[in-house]
Amino acid sequence: MEWYTCLDEYEKLVIRMTTPRVVIDNAVCPTATLVKVDSARRDGILLDAVQVLADQNLSIKKAYVSSDGQWFMDVFHVTDLNGKKLTDESVISYIEQSLEPSFHDRSQEFNGLTVLELTGTDRVGLLSEVFAVLADLQCDVVDAKLWTHNGRIASLIFVRDCNSWSPINDSQQIDRIQARLRNILRGDNHVRSVRTSVSSDVFHTDRRLHQMMFADRDYERKPVLQCSGHSAVMVNVQNCAERGYSVVNVQCKDRAKLLFDAVCTLTDMQYVVFHATINTAGDKAYMEFYIRHTDGIPISSEAEKQRVIQCLRAAVERRASNGVRLELCIPDRQGLLAYVTRTFRENGLNVTRTEISTTRDTALNIFYVTDAIGNVADPDIIESVRRKIGLGNLKVKELPLMYPGKGEGEEQAVGVGGAVLLSLGSLVRRNLYNLGLIKSCS
Repeated sequence: MEWYTCLDEYEKLVIRMTTPRVVIDNAVCPTATLVKVDSARRDGILLDAVQVLADQNLSIKKAYVSSDGQWFMDVFHVTDLNGKKLTDESVISYIEQSLEPSFHDRSQEFNGLTVLELTGTDRVGLLSEVFAVLADLQCDVVDAKLWTHNGRIASLIFVRDCNSWSPINDSQQIDRIQARLRNILRGDNHVRSVRTSVSSDVFHTDRRLHQMMFADRDYERKPVLQCSGHSAVMVNVQNCAERGYSVVNVQCKDRAKLLFDAVCTLTDMQYVVFHATINTAGDKAYMEFYIRHTDGIPISSEAEKQRVIQCLRAAVERRASNGVRLELCIPDRQGLLAYVTRTFRENGLNVTRTEISTTRDTALNIFYVTDAIGNVADPDIIESVRRKIGLGNLKVKELPLMYPGKGEGEEQAVGVGGAVLLSLGSLVRRNLYNLGLIKSCS
């Protein structure tokens, strides 16, 4: 046998076996688009699949995950944030292609920018001081994200030199930026309070923010601000000793990117999800994961169990939308963010989360604000701030409608579409039943 003559065909076979197959079907379910992913199992495949859906801002209404032996299968029922099935061909094409090994996601490229990583102690007006320092040091903020949780902040700020529009590579300038920002974050004595690095080609900001807050151990801290409307997150962990799994149940308010946040945290904690069931009802989400540590061992101590509970609760809470959502759309200019956030601070508004972006010289920014102690901000103060910044520039935005009323088709799904939907769900549940992970496959 001439082995080398067969090598290319063998490699092609391996690639076909290991490349995830993505099927998107709008005909099966009357209320959601079905996304099915199956492939040979590999580390991180579930996170990759969930991340693709999260990056497209899709809402996952149901999901079934099963990885028997060396094979992996996901079934997701998704809608857009308005509760509609997927119709945008560019989104469908992106999902179909994104899990291929040759696919290069350019959605989070930050070439030509310097990344500032900040973690520290949160306080009212902190963001205003950070942007004021960057403006004073001739740093143009192109993109940024900030999360707050339990009195801590984590922020990624993408900057360039205001004069040359190039990355900030001068070591002395970087030292000056670090020194000024450390002074602002002086309430935190940890060395990791401020970091700078030149961005790589692809940089997933949400995952990095989770990693930063996890490293900062925000999950061990007590909330400083008692935000009104902060819904409870219930996490329960039990061991299924006869099958060698730990079973993790999470119940909380449903929102966009919820499953990504949970799977991202479990992955970063070195756990593997072998089976999972996700369901939503109204504005509630129910997630069940069957996990083991990467060494194949389930959770083995009470301390480890409590750590998983704390970390998952923190992962859900970090992105919780506390406060009034304000959207700013205005021509970008030097010092704009310093001015806007200073106006917030002077009117007693605290920024709990923000997303900054710049597109074609236009600033597109989202801020979630509360009053100084975490309660809902006074509408009169919000209007006063809008008048100062510009009523046409700063607008109060409601969150997208994620929970429309059930249509008749959802309650009475029949015919071929309903039968296929039920058969897919039954297939996954039957796998779980055969493994002894659930008591009934009905």
